[in-house]
Amino acid sequence: MNNHTKKSIVKAYASKPETAMDKTTRIVKGMVDEEAEKRQAKITRLRNARLEREASTPTETKATTARKNRGS
Repeated sequence: MNNHTKKSIVKAYASKPETAMDKTTRIVKGMVDEEAEKRQAKITRLRNARLEREASTPTETKATTARKNRGS
C-alpha cells in the first residue's frame, strides 16, 4: 500500500494565487493613493503660501465716507 498522507495529496498554498483582477485592483489602488498624496502635498503647499501672503500683507481699513443726503 502507498503511504500517502493528507499533506502530500492536497497542496497547501501559503496564500491563494493572485488573479488578474486582484493584480489590476492592486495597481489601480496604488495609482489612486499616489495621486491623493500628490494632491494633498499641493493643497498644503498652496495653503502655506496663502497664509504667508496674508501674514505679510498689512490689513486694510476701509474709510467710510458719509453720504450727503440731498434734499428734495
